[in-house]
Amino acid sequence: MCFSATSSFIASGVIGTIGLATLRHVREPRSLLFAALPILFALHQFTEGFVWLGLEGEVGSVALDHTAFLFMLYGQGVLPLLLPVAVLLMEPQGLRQRAIAALVAMGALVCIWMVYGVIAYPSQCYVEHHSIAYRNQVTSDVGMTLLYIAVTCGALLLSTHRVIRWFGAFNVAALLIAQAFKAYAFTSVWCFFAAGLSIIIYWQFKHSKFDFLKIGSFSKEHAPDQLSWLQMPGRGIEEPYAGHPEKTGTARLEDQ
Repeated sequence: MCFSATSSFIASGVIGTIGLATLRHVREPRSLLFAALPILFALHQFTEGFVWLGLEGEVGSVALDHTAFLFMLYGQGVLPLLLPVAVLLMEPQGLRQRAIAALVAMGALVCIWMVYGVIAYPSQCYVEHHSIAYRNQVTSDVGMTLLYIAVTCGALLLSTHRVIRWFGAFNVAALLIAQAFKAYAFTSVWCFFAAGLSIIIYWQFKHSKFDFLKIGSFSKEHAPDQLSWLQMPGRGIEEPYAGHPEKTGTARLEDQ
C-alpha cells in the first residue's frame, strides 16, 4: 500500500475483519472462494507491511526478499487465475459461464508465465514517491499485463451477478486511476484498491444470498451457513420439529 508499513498493517486488520465477517455469511459452498477474497487481500496487505519494514531497514534483507517474493507471487501470479475461478464457480450454466471458463484457461496460462517469471528471474522493489514499485523483466511485459487485466477484470465484468459486475467496474476504475497517477507502483496501488473494494463483497453476502440457478439474481432466503464455527454464540439454524420435518421453529409459532 502507499505511505507506510503502518498503513499496510492497519489496512490488513480492517480488511481482515471484513473478510471474517463475510465468511460468516457464506451459505453456498460454491461461493466460498469468492467470499474468501477479502481475507486473501488482507494477507496480501499484511505481507506488504513487511516489505515496507524491509525497505526501511527494520527487518533483515532475507525477510525483505521473502515477503517481496510472496507479494509479487500472489499479486502478479496467483490472482489472474484465482479471480476467474472464483467467478466461474458461482455462475449458472449458459453463454457467460462458457466465456468465463475460457478466461480461466487464459488465466492459467498467465499464472504459469507470471509465476515462472517471479521464480526464475530476479525482481526488485523500492520506494518511489511514497509507494512501493515492483520490477521484474517478465511480469512487467506490456503484453502480459494486458492479458492479466483481461482475465481478472474480464471475468468480473462478464458475471451474471450484478454485484460482481459492479466489483469489476470499480476495479477497472481503480486500475485506470493507478495507471494515471501511480503507474510506477501499479501492482501495489491496484492491489490496495482491490482490497478496499472488498466491502462490496461483504455487503452482498451480508444482505442476500447468491442464486446459482437463476441468471443475474440473488435471494434473501435463509440457507444454512457453511462455516458455522465463525458464528457468534447463540446464532444458529433452528432444528425441524417432530411431525413437520420441513418446518422450522418459526413455522411452529405460525401453527399455534
